[in-house]
Amino acid sequence: MNFQFYMEKLYDSPSYQQFVKENPEAFACSAFFVVDKDGKDSKQHFDFWLPKEKKMFSFKLESGAEAIPVELISEDIPEKIRTNFSFDFNDIEKLIQDRMDKEEIKNKLQKMILSLQSRDGKDFFVGTVFISMMGMIKISIDLESMKILDFEKKSFFDFIKVKRKKKD
Repeated sequence: MNFQFYMEKLYDSPSYQQFVKENPEAFACSAFFVVDKDGKDSKQHFDFWLPKEKKMFSFKLESGAEAIPVELISEDIPEKIRTNFSFDFNDIEKLIQDRMDKEEIKNKLQKMILSLQSRDGKDFFVGTVFISMMGMIKISIDLESMKILDFEKKSFFDFIKVKRKKKD
């Protein structure tokens, strides 16, 4: 799917239109996407910051774009993200697959969890890509250049620490 398809779906929703009418100062500050290659667990969320109230609301497109308050973990004020991107998620998948091929990673891509964020005025995806055989890839993609900034393969077992009983 194309990013703009999801933006249009958001803009056409009555709950979003009402939200913008009531909160004209609100701005998009992040977006969250789950692209499930094996199942039906894909999701799309768009988060909006209300500067005066210091609150964030998330619109879950898979639930009819219902606005849900977000519990804030940090007091940092989020940056505004651009919403005029024209990329397709298949292009993001191909970018990742090409890098996997270059790194000689033969596993099958199963699920991409991507967060669209802005830092220092640059928009990028930060994400985790789940691959077969309990593997994962930590990734960062610059959306302006469509280049991978960070790419690190991990195994599920890298996160599990096994303590062995010492022999006396």
